[in-house]
Amino acid sequence: MEIYFDNSATTRALDGVKDLVVKLMTEDYANPSSRHRKGMEAEQYVKEAAMRIAKTLKVKEKEIIFTSGGTESNNMALIGAALAGQRAGKHIISTRIEHASVYQPLAFLETLGFEVTYLHTDRQGHISLEELEQSIRPDTILVSVMYVNNEMGAIEPVEEIASLVHQKGKNIIFHVDAIQAYGKMEIRPKKQGIDLLSVSGHKIHGPKGVGFLYIDEKVRIKPLLYGGGQQRDLRSGTENVPGIAGLGLAAEEMYRDHKGKVARITELKDYFIDRVQELEGVTVNSLKKSAGAPQIASVSFKGVRSEVLLHALEDKGIYVSSGSACSSNHPAISGTLRAIGVEKDLLDSTLRFSFGLFNTKEEVDICISALEELLPVLRKYYRA
Repeated sequence: MEIYFDNSATTRALDGVKDLVVKLMTEDYANPSSRHRKGMEAEQYVKEAAMRIAKTLKVKEKEIIFTSGGTESNNMALIGAALAGQRAGKHIISTRIEHASVYQPLAFLETLGFEVTYLHTDRQGHISLEELEQSIRPDTILVSVMYVNNEMGAIEPVEEIASLVHQKGKNIIFHVDAIQAYGKMEIRPKKQGIDLLSVSGHKIHGPKGVGFLYIDEKVRIKPLLYGGGQQRDLRSGTENVPGIAGLGLAAEEMYRDHKGKVARITELKDYFIDRVQELEGVTVNSLKKSAGAPQIASVSFKGVRSEVLLHALEDKGIYVSSGSACSSNHPAISGTLRAIGVEKDLLDSTLRFSFGLFNTKEEVDICISALEELLPVLRKYYRA
């Protein structure tokens, strides 16, 4: 029996999504830029996906630009907005707990002469609105804050942030990395004051290699890719029609009975937190219920290396994460855990358990039993 508790890294595709992707790779496979009938049929799939996604956000279809995934969406938003707005200033604000696909583009922009202010967070991973207000300057052109932290599930107050940002500077663009939030939370960019919003398909039971960037129609960004002028000249290149159609269907499905789905995932995460806290030497870094993301539980196990415990669980068919899977080729102590003040001896003893639509309480019980068996043994061999 396999137990997959790594849904923040990726998710199993829904059956309907799988069937649609296969159909578009083997039957309706034409290039959407072709002017013949099959090309126009392919183009219709792209338009339908944009319509489905736009409905979930209550935005216009033309404000959805399809990308290769969350990393490209974040790069497109940050670099594109910075280059478009650099005449007004070169100051950007972000946080110390962002994903690599945000802080690496920001590091690149710093080589071009932009200045980035990184906001601190409290123990729960929340930024200070007061620090944000003090950090905004006349030359600030962009603020980027992730909606849900990918490692420990902190939810940032995006509406309050947007209100403050736009109050302090009407031309400041507010970008939100919603890769761990979309599908799990109700998001309304127009109502919440979000100008740019990044999403990835494989986090919501859709295909890998596809995502989208919501761009408010009033916002101007520079494209990163040049070529045939697809997607209103903002993202050239032949569209990934199977991926885009699968993403559109996954988005629609995630927001069908959305409250029920979120309630089930939240109940499962909270049940896991209650059970894991029964074990000795355990510190939970994530908040329960509405205070934290419904799907993410970060847990520190005193006296055990995270990689050792991860592989011990793997041997029992239980799959979890020791950090962000997107950075797995560059293992290091998590900047997020440092930023929220996790104790030094727990930094390399933390695992992320993340839940999805296909998980059950029975799987949680099996996982807890495995931890009860493994922890005492592994602690015998731990060297600080």
